[in-house]
Amino acid sequence: MQQRIYLDHQATTPLDPQVRKAMLPYLDEHFGNPHSDHALGWDALQAIDDSADQVAGLIGATPGEVVFTSGATEANNLAIQGIARSAGRRGNHVVTSSIEHKCVLNTALSLREFGFIVDVIPVDRSGRVDPTAIGAALRDDTALVSIMMANNEIGTAQPIAEIGALCHEHGVVFHTDAAQAVGKLPIDVVELHVDLLSVSGHKIYGPKGIGALYVSRQCPAPLVPMIHGGAQQQGLRAGTVPPFLCVGLGAACKIAESRIAEDHAHVEEMRELFWTLLSERIPGLAVNGHPDDRIPGTLNLRFPKTDADSLLASLQGTLAASTGSACNAGMIAPSYVLLAIGLTTEEVNRSVRFGFGRFTTLEQIARAADLIVDKAMRLERVAALA
Repeated sequence: MQQRIYLDHQATTPLDPQVRKAMLPYLDEHFGNPHSDHALGWDALQAIDDSADQVAGLIGATPGEVVFTSGATEANNLAIQGIARSAGRRGNHVVTSSIEHKCVLNTALSLREFGFIVDVIPVDRSGRVDPTAIGAALRDDTALVSIMMANNEIGTAQPIAEIGALCHEHGVVFHTDAAQAVGKLPIDVVELHVDLLSVSGHKIYGPKGIGALYVSRQCPAPLVPMIHGGAQQQGLRAGTVPPFLCVGLGAACKIAESRIAEDHAHVEEMRELFWTLLSERIPGLAVNGHPDDRIPGTLNLRFPKTDADSLLASLQGTLAASTGSACNAGMIAPSYVLLAIGLTTEEVNRSVRFGFGRFTTLEQIARAADLIVDKAMRLERVAALA
C-alpha cells in the first residue's frame, strides 16, 4: 500500500525528527518547573532561554524580545488586544486587511464593540495590499496596523518593509502575523520596521501548542497582558512556560535558519514541477495569488471545470490537500480570501490549495499529478453526463 501524499503544509507540517529528538529529554529527565529555585528548575529555565535565543536568531531579534505563547492565534490576540488595552496607545483606530487570518481579522473587528474604528483595507487581484492605501488610512489616532507577512491560502507575500516604514514614520505600532512566512522567507524585524511579529511552531516542523510573539523593545506603546497571574515572561504572559514545547520551537527555528535557502529551493522545485505536470494536461488551469511575490511552497489552483470539494473527496485516503484555511473547517461559506481577490463563487468552488514541504519528494509530486488529472477527468465526464 502506497503512503498517502501530504500536500497541505500550510495547515500544519510534520514534526522534524531532529526537533523530536531535542524535545524528548524535556519530557523525561529534565521535567523541572522552570520557575522553581533549584537545579531541575534552573536546567529547564536554561533550555527556555536557549530556545528564545534560537527563535530570536531566525528573525533578527534579541532573546529578551521573545514571548512564548500557545501558538500564533494567542500571539496575534496578545498583539492586537495588548495594544488596544494599552494606556500608551495613540487612539482607537486600527487598520488591517481583508485577507488576514481569522484570528487577526476577527480579533480586530471585535474591538468595534469597545468603541474602536477598524478599517479593513482591500487587496488587489493578486492578494497584495497597496502600501499607499495603508498610508492613506493612517490617522492621528491610529493605534495599530496589522498586516500578515504571507497569506495562508494563496501564499502572496506583502510589502512588509514599505508598510513598516510608513508606520514607523507616523509612530504607529506595526504588527505582522508571520506564521506562514517564518522559516520560509528571510526575516529581519529591524529592517522591516516591525514592532510585533507572531510565530507558530507547527508551521515550521515544530510541535503544535507553541508559538511566540516578538515584542520590540522600541515598540511605541507597551503591551497589556491578556493572561494574568504570575510574573513570568516579563509579566506579559502568566503561567508556567513549557520547556519541552519551547525546546521544540527553538530547535525548529534553528534548523530553519540553517537551511532556509535549501528548503526554499526544494519546495520551489516541487511547486514548479507540480504546476508543469498539471497545466500541461489540464487546459485552463490557473493560479490564484501573486505569480512571483509569494512563499515558495504554496500553490492555489483554480480548475476550469472541476468542483474542488468533489475532487478532494475523490482523493481521500490517497492525497491530502485543502480548499482553504484549516481555521474555517466546518464552514459551508466559500473562502473569504478568494472572494476578496475578486473571484466569483463558482471560481472559488473550483479552487484547491496545495502545499509542499521539506520532506515532499519528486516521486510524490509525479504521483499526485497523475492522481489529480485522473480524478479531474473522471469528474468532468460524470458532470457532462448529468
